[in-house]
Amino acid sequence: MKRILTIAFAALLVLAAGHAISAQQQAFGGAQLAVPEIPFDSVPNFLKLPDKMYLGEVPGVATNSKGHVFVYSRTGTMTATLGGSRVFTHNGSRLFEFDEKGAYVREIGVGIYGFLFAHVVRVDPQDNIWVVDEAANLVMKFDPNGRILMTIGRKPESINVRNYEPPAPPAAPGGRGGPAAEGRAGGAGGRGGAPAAPPVVGAGTPGESFNRPTDVGWDAQGNIFVSDGYGNSRVVKYDKNGVFLKMTGHRGNGPGEFNTPHGLAMDAKGNVYIADRGNNRIQVLDNDLNFKTQYVNVGTPWTVCISPGAHQYLFSSNSNGIGNFDNGEIYKMELDGKIVGRFGEAGKQMKQFGSIHEIDCRNENEILVGELTNWRVQKLLLKAPTNSTK
Repeated sequence: MKRILTIAFAALLVLAAGHAISAQQQAFGGAQLAVPEIPFDSVPNFLKLPDKMYLGEVPGVATNSKGHVFVYSRTGTMTATLGGSRVFTHNGSRLFEFDEKGAYVREIGVGIYGFLFAHVVRVDPQDNIWVVDEAANLVMKFDPNGRILMTIGRKPESINVRNYEPPAPPAAPGGRGGPAAEGRAGGAGGRGGAPAAPPVVGAGTPGESFNRPTDVGWDAQGNIFVSDGYGNSRVVKYDKNGVFLKMTGHRGNGPGEFNTPHGLAMDAKGNVYIADRGNNRIQVLDNDLNFKTQYVNVGTPWTVCISPGAHQYLFSSNSNGIGNFDNGEIYKMELDGKIVGRFGEAGKQMKQFGSIHEIDCRNENEILVGELTNWRVQKLLLKAPTNSTK
């Protein structure tokens, strides 16, 4: 009898868990529910590059208020010099500007120190151009004329740099040195000692110590938010002048933990939406970086974008990996996670996608996508969703 009761109780727990999962899926728009297909077209040959100029992988694409298109591409002639501790490189990426019709305008930051391995480009409400370079560990802000206004982070040194260590005080007669000598051997954070280790894996350290950052965004007050990214798994908040305010997160799969926070977007209320790629979800944080909710119904989000205007939409790409043609679709969602529709698939033809790395959705019905494996930018024209589903 006891065994029967135990089995029955276990069955009830499984049934309750099933109902809980179903309710969660319903709340998130329903992974098990039919999702409307959004018909769309792709503008052929949208970007017109000059002769003998080419795009490589396109991890970054963004537009400004005039409709000009900025493309941060992994293309260029890398310069490398052997330093004392590593190879010192630059010129691995290039930043191009095109007008609203796709005509080439100029290249920005030719030969700049921080252009090494492109990750994203974003444009803020004042039309300043922001670049996140994964390998340089830098977030760079350019004004609309292409002049550097701010950098956050620091590129690793090419030579060995030792911290200054003051000389040891003379030893006391008959002793081994005074208290200062003992303190110098130093615990974490001491002058001559090693810096304190992060409290948990992937948490990083306060300040500008990025480890392969991935994306950047801003709230209405101009505060800066950075997802940091591969080596770390956290989100960092700075004020409008780049002064560190706070950070949250470390490697893990719980609420407020991340596994490769790969993309970031801000809504009008200052909430932060994180493409938590390694955990197959979007996490939503408030402006103080407190966990609010998560959406687990859109596959593996590589990048997120939120459209402007009174009614904002969230776009998320379930991108295919660089070695396969699985998935590849983009989801259009309400900010509460309800799916409006989906469009596209992996592939190499027009209207197919090869590892979408960034979405620009300044116009919710005319979006741009930067692709890694197809080395291109596509301009997509969305239409009203149909009743056909996948």
